[in-house]
Amino acid sequence: MSLLLHLRVFARPLFAVVLFFLCLPQAAFAQGWSMAENPELADFFEDEVSRIERASELTRYATLKDWEADRPVLRQQLFDMLGLAPLPEKTPLIPVVTGTVEHPEFVVERLHFQSLPGLYVTGNLYRPKVQTGPLPAILYVCGHGRVKQDGVSLGNKTHYQHHGGWFARNGYVCLTIDTLQLGEIEGIHHGTNNLNRWWWNSRGYTPAGVEAWNCIRALDYLESRPEVDAGKLGVTGRSGGGAYSWWIAALDDRIQCAVPVAGITSMRTHVIDGCIEGHCDCMYMLNFHRWDFALVAALVAPRPLLISNTDKDGIFPLEGVIDVHRQTRHIYRLYGAEKQLGLQITEGPHEDTQELHIHAFRWFNRFFRSDKSMIEKTAVKFFEPPQLKVFPQLPTDELNTRIDETFVAAASTPTAEEILERQTSLITELRARLEDRCFRGWPAADTLSADFHCDPLPGATANAPHTGTRLTFDSQPGVPLQLDILHAPETQLTSLQQLELVVALDQASARKALDLAAKSSTGSATAVFIPRPGAAVTWQGNAAKQIHIARRFQLLGLTIDGMRVWDIRRAVQLVRQQCPQLKMLTIRAGDDTEFLVAIASLLEPPAQRLVLPNLSPDLDHQPSILNLTRTVPLELLPIAAALQSPIVTQTAAKGLPLAEAVVGASSWQGKSIEFPR
Repeated sequence: MSLLLHLRVFARPLFAVVLFFLCLPQAAFAQGWSMAENPELADFFEDEVSRIERASELTRYATLKDWEADRPVLRQQLFDMLGLAPLPEKTPLIPVVTGTVEHPEFVVERLHFQSLPGLYVTGNLYRPKVQTGPLPAILYVCGHGRVKQDGVSLGNKTHYQHHGGWFARNGYVCLTIDTLQLGEIEGIHHGTNNLNRWWWNSRGYTPAGVEAWNCIRALDYLESRPEVDAGKLGVTGRSGGGAYSWWIAALDDRIQCAVPVAGITSMRTHVIDGCIEGHCDCMYMLNFHRWDFALVAALVAPRPLLISNTDKDGIFPLEGVIDVHRQTRHIYRLYGAEKQLGLQITEGPHEDTQELHIHAFRWFNRFFRSDKSMIEKTAVKFFEPPQLKVFPQLPTDELNTRIDETFVAAASTPTAEEILERQTSLITELRARLEDRCFRGWPAADTLSADFHCDPLPGATANAPHTGTRLTFDSQPGVPLQLDILHAPETQLTSLQQLELVVALDQASARKALDLAAKSSTGSATAVFIPRPGAAVTWQGNAAKQIHIARRFQLLGLTIDGMRVWDIRRAVQLVRQQCPQLKMLTIRAGDDTEFLVAIASLLEPPAQRLVLPNLSPDLDHQPSILNLTRTVPLELLPIAAALQSPIVTQTAAKGLPLAEAVVGASSWQGKSIEFPR
């Protein structure tokens, strides 16, 4: 059973217990990672974080010209990592005000708009009752504040209403919007950490992208309001809202002043210190460009920016916040704009404290009103949550609950005719796309190290009909793996001419594949390979820990499945290195490794035969590889592999109609795909 299926089995019972707590992150979740539990894995994560830190360090920019040259490229990368490249079409917002509620000093409009057709954004617009001209406007983006009554979600905007009220009482317009999860229409932020939607990685989807897009469209809406001075738009929010404040401020120059609160820390604190365990997926871009988070902050420069946090916040640790500020300050210095960058650290845990409010309010007053006076009015909640509810009934055409399926488009599937026209260049094109979009985090070295151990296979005897050799090697530094080769006692590896390499994810799957190989193999030797964590290594921790190990990989711009493709390539290279006379190499995929083997085969010289039993492209069998199905339709992978190697599969031809049509064409120049009869 693959790690994905293990997580599918064990994570579901945890869902009901932990979902509420994940929606309201607690510092305790950040304490769950013990370096001592998994020392080799901890070393691997340390190496990867260090690589990212070195590549992302902002002090490497010596001049403003250097930074300004990279800035548009970096901004486009951020759009890309949020699933916003290409940017969706700005369709009509269709704003609707469903009602108002009044306070002696201000009015609250209950409203909704559609950031995309069917993608509803519910919000409350706070504006002063008396207004003589356009006013500065604040987009307030909510954190995870669940408000439900009688099973009906009233939106997290009702939890954070005191912020909108303060702004309106002090001469601002404020639009407070619900987030995808915990809004009136309850979407999903928890895809990988407890809902087993690992296919989000392959699609290139993160709910952070939806939140960023909703913020962009919220600015469009604010610009349409006559009460708003469109030249003075600001953003703030805390926790999740702090993160979304970062996204919109980094992506959109219409934001002229920003106060993200408790929404950012360093990559090191997420991965090494473990605060990733306190966050859902909305906090992260799909980091295939391998950024540290200070790069996001730097994109706000030189606009006024206050980085705000408490000193005892377990899921946005102080050390990481200070490092983000240190690096961002360097960019502000290049602009000569140090006075426009602030760092506020107050005492307290991960809470919406009054001390955080006051400095944020003063920051906006300073830069939007040139007002440095003391704050006299505090932020107060004036309304009962039902008074701020937008929808009397939820719309039947909403896409919020399933936006993950369509927000990022899957790669379009070419026709058989198009594939046949491109078959001479198809592999070269696919290799380039996979390496650029899916495997940017792979090690730079693409040659196998000669440093490995060769030992007799444990349990083999001289009297046994078959003996064996165990090759122990590092797939990359800190990732030791084993390749076991079963062969006749008198046979030397250097003289082997036929070999079947079995790739499996665990011992049970390996035994099953070996049984099938014994019945059908044409080889005189069989090798067994289990990619990371490998046959001899177990990553310690319960089902929840295994999920967070996988999430650490994806935060580093990797996935476990993506690195397994790397491991399979290394195993193939090792077989060829140790068996230089090999003329017939068959690679057989065990359960759930079919697409991993197919991809690895595209990136290595051709094998003489691929045995890929299950090539079903459904969600249960998709590998979790960053951007894979966003970049390449899965139906294309076996066709491309067949350009190099004959394929045997147990998937019926009707399950792979495109492959059947292409390989059966008279103009096909590749090898055969043998379907079951």
